[in-house]
Parts: sequence; structure tokens; C-alpha cells
Amino acid sequence: METGLKNRVAIVAASSQGIGRATAEAFAAEGCRVAMCARNPQTLQQAAAAIQQKYNAEVFSEALDVTDAHAVHRFVEAVVARFGSTDICVTNAGGPPAKGFLAANVDEWQKALEQNFLSTVYFAREVIPHMQRKRWGRIITITSITTKQPVADLVLSNAVRAAVVGLVKSLANEFGKDGILVNNVGPGYTATDRLKDLAKTRSYNSGKPEKEIFDAWAADAPVKRLGQPAEVADTIVWLASERASYITGQTILVDGGLYKGL
Repeated sequence: METGLKNRVAIVAASSQGIGRATAEAFAAEGCRVAMCARNPQTLQQAAAAIQQKYNAEVFSEALDVTDAHAVHRFVEAVVARFGSTDICVTNAGGPPAKGFLAANVDEWQKALEQNFLSTVYFAREVIPHMQRKRWGRIITITSITTKQPVADLVLSNAVRAAVVGLVKSLANEFGKDGILVNNVGPGYTATDRLKDLAKTRSYNSGKPEKEIFDAWAADAPVKRLGQPAEVADTIVWLASERASYITGQTILVDGGLYKGL
């Protein structure tokens, strides 16, 4: 399938590992010029070098904290200076810790807000003017199935990620006239380090072995397995492509059918 993405410039946040890395790799495979960022410079550099070598792709990487608005501004400006534009922006950040409501303190709520909501605001503010000038753009947020179906022990994610969906709808409504499409992708239980951390918390709280918890998650999905980061990445690439040119303001779940609603 021709995606129309060759030579497009794709920013992928938190892309040194997990779904973010898989997404950066998927865009490189389509011939995009890829800009990657993450907090850990060593892990980021290794990921960027591997993607560049595997796909002979143009890759720019810079270590930064996505909760730092000034750092995001400098990064986007550096991307535009390097590649001449920014066409696609995938916002992403590590999820907040697994907590029940009374166990989460005010500082954790503030950090979750900055990391999982305001970081998207910061990127959107920076990339939209560049996309408006070209009258073409794609903003895709990575959140979670929690935007549709709250998950036990993830009250921070359940609450804050829902705000991202409100932002996605608002941006889609405001900037569709400029050729900018804005969508959200909500992964279900996906085989990442984040899921391992959640399994440890569940195991500690319940006394059940981690394997039993992983098996239960897999059994709860109609496809009877966990998702893979590359499967989420493929959905993101499709949303960014010309094949999805009439889709905006939507949340697409990549969850193996785990969501039980209509």
C-alpha cells in the first residue's frame, strides 16, 4: 500500500524504546526523515543509530524532557532547521505510576498532568504553525485504552489521558481547515517495559505470580494475546498516511478487542 509518506518529516517523542521506538522505525521504513527524542541520551543514541543503519534513513535525535516547554521549542526548531519542515508529530511519554486514588499524592498528579497532557500541548503549539504554512500535517497522540475503559490501579492514567482526547477533538475541529489531522491511538495491553511494571505492581498487591497476571490480560482480549509495539506503530503510520486523509478527531484502539463497549 502506498502511504505517500516518503520524505515526510516525522517527529516521534519518547522514542528510545517501546511503542515510541517501534513508531520511529516504522516511519523510517516508509522513507520518512525521522526526529527522535527521549530523556536517556544513551538509549536514544543507540536506537537512532540502529534505525539509521537498518533503513539508511535520515535520523535526528536529541535528549530532552518533554515536560520542559522550552526544550520542546528548541527541539522542534532544530528539527525544522535540519529538515526544513515538520509534517508529522507523534506525542508520547512514559505512563504515570500504577496507583489507586488514595495512594496517589498531589506531586504525582502534577507530574502526570505535565508528562501525559501538557507535553502534548507543548508539541502541538510548536508544530502547528509549521504545518499551517504547508497546509498539511498530522498530529497523533499515544495514550491508552484507559481513555475508553478505566483500568484498575491506574487512576492517574485514567484521568489525565482522557484530557488528551478532549485536546485531540479540539485541535481537530480548529485546524482541520488548515489540512491538519489530529487523532489519538489507544494501545491495550502491549508487551513493553511499562506493562512489566504494571504486572509487578499487580503481583505485589495481589500475591499472584506475574505470569498469571500476564496470562489473564492475554485471555481477556478476544485474540488471546498481548499486543506488540510494532502493531501499534503500524496503526500510527496508517493514520499519518494519505490512506487516512478523511479521519480526524478520533481515538483508534489497538487492543485486540479488549475494550468491551460499543
